[in-house]
This record gives sequence, C-alpha cells and structure tokens, in this order.
Amino acid sequence: MRKGLAGLALLAMSGGFSSSLWAAAAAPQTAGDAFAKPHRLVDVGGRKMHLYCSGQGATTVVFDAPSGEAGWGWFRVQPAVAAHTRACVFDRAGLGFSDPAQRPNTAENVAEDLHKLLAGAGVKPPYVLVGNSLGGMDVQVYAYRYPQEVKGLVLVEPGHEDAGRRLDKASQGKMRQVDAMIAQQNDYCMAAANKGFRSGSEELKNCIGNPAATYGPTLGAAVLSATTMPAYWRSKLDEEKAIPASEEQLRKRRKSYGDLPLLVLTRGVSPFAVPGQPQSALNKAVEDENAAIQKETAALSTRGRQRVVAGAGHVVQADKPAAVVDAVLDVLKQAH
Repeated sequence: MRKGLAGLALLAMSGGFSSSLWAAAAAPQTAGDAFAKPHRLVDVGGRKMHLYCSGQGATTVVFDAPSGEAGWGWFRVQPAVAAHTRACVFDRAGLGFSDPAQRPNTAENVAEDLHKLLAGAGVKPPYVLVGNSLGGMDVQVYAYRYPQEVKGLVLVEPGHEDAGRRLDKASQGKMRQVDAMIAQQNDYCMAAANKGFRSGSEELKNCIGNPAATYGPTLGAAVLSATTMPAYWRSKLDEEKAIPASEEQLRKRRKSYGDLPLLVLTRGVSPFAVPGQPQSALNKAVEDENAAIQKETAALSTRGRQRVVAGAGHVVQADKPAAVVDAVLDVLKQAH
C-alpha cells in the first residue's frame, strides 16, 4: 500500500490532468467534437454557465463531473444516453465554458447554480442526476434540495461526507499524505498558470499532459486551451479546498431517499494498487472501506443498489463508459 499510495502521488505530480483522470484508451478521433465548443450559455445571475443537451425524452438525464473537470468528461457517455432520452452536461462555475464565480463550487452552490441553469434554459424536470466523485456529492445535495424534480440517481464512485475520515483511518494516515502531495501539485500548477504555460515545458507536461491523446484532437485542443488558463486553476483549487465544506453540507442534509431509484457504481480497480504486484493488506482495507461507504449510500433508498464495475477505476466513465450508460438506462426504466 505504501508503494501504491506513493505511486498515486507521483502520478499526480507527473501525470497531470490528462493521465490522472483519463488513463483509459484513446477515444475515437471525432467522439468528443461536439463537446469542444460552447452550446448554450445561460445567465444565472450576472454570470453565464454552459449547458449542452441533445436527444429527446420525457425525463432529462443531467451529468455532473468530478473535481476540476468540465462537462466534456462525459463525452463517452452522454451521446449514448441521448439516443434514448434528453441528456445534458454542464460546466460548473469556472470550468469548461462557464464563467467563474465569486464563490467556490461547494455542493450547495453547485446545486443552486444547476437549478438556475436548468430553469433558465427551459430544461424542465423530471431529472435523473448522474454524478462522479465530487459531482456525486453535488447531485445528492440537489436531490435533497429539490426532491420533486429528481426521479433517479446514478452515483459513480460518489463523494461521501465521512469518506475522508474513514479512508484515512483505513489507510493508517496515508491518505492525508496523498492529499497533501496533491495540494502541493495544485499550487505548483497554479503558479505555472500565472506565469503562462510554455509549449513543451515540464510544467505543461506535469500539470496538463496531452489531452489530445485521450479526448481526440478537436476536444483535446479545447481542453488544453481551457486548462492552461489561470482562471481554470483558481476555480479548480477553490472547489477542492472547499470539499470539507461540501462534505458538511451533505452531512447536514443526509436522510433516506425513500424509494427513489438509486444505483451506485463502485470501482473494481484500486487507484492505489501497484500494477503487477499482489494486493497488500492495507490496500485491501482501503478498498473494502470504499466499497462499504458506497454500499451504505445505496442503502439510503429502498430501491438502491450497488454495482461493482470490473476493470474500472475511480473515473468509471473513462474506463468503462458502457457500464455508466447501462446504469443510467436501468434507473430511467425504474423512474418511469
């Protein structure tokens, strides 16, 4: 486990935006083209947020991405869901094509922003909400705030109000070390962005990598353009520093979801394991605790289920996009 956690921290220090989130096989060269430009920019109170919807259906599926990621992170999933119903991705404030805000993207702030965005765009409920990691906390808070609008939840490796404490205990304090190294990486990249990333520089390699290798050339160019901007790094750092506030917000709202259709997707591959090495006892303890936390989330609904996705890490939509599509379609069937 020690080597695995160190490896994760080294990945954060050397792999940057692209490899840490999108280590899956490269996408087809044109798969992300529709996500490479803004579609609808909607005023949410003196600033604009970006929304991209396609498909038709009585229920709209809305996707929220992990920390530091724009809605284009769902480019392998949203089009497949849009073949069955209306499907929308959005960019949180300061990410993708959305204007930055004067406040961090806490779960409550994102829920409020998303509510204004959907209303302003005329995208009416009911919704099935899909969220990965930090986005999983956001959509849970949305479901608690606006329960009449939400007919189902798909939580992909979702954040949880007690995950930080419980996983740090299971890792015997190693998780805090990884978090500290990631924070150092963020500060390093913020400084590099303020100076300006130079083509071919170590800073560009370390912080952003080569988005075109995984997003394709067109979307990759848009990702590169956005993630070299200081405004992006400020928004990214602000929302990650606000994760404890988001956890507390979710904790205060936590209660049963009743009989809401709910499906939790849990990783089958540990991001802390050493490839080609036997699983250590400490690694197993962390993975068991992660799975237990997500099982508890699924149990908050009488129609809640947990599904472990073999071969997928924390960002399931990158590793096994079809598993996310299947989960969304399953919940849509239940929601009708």
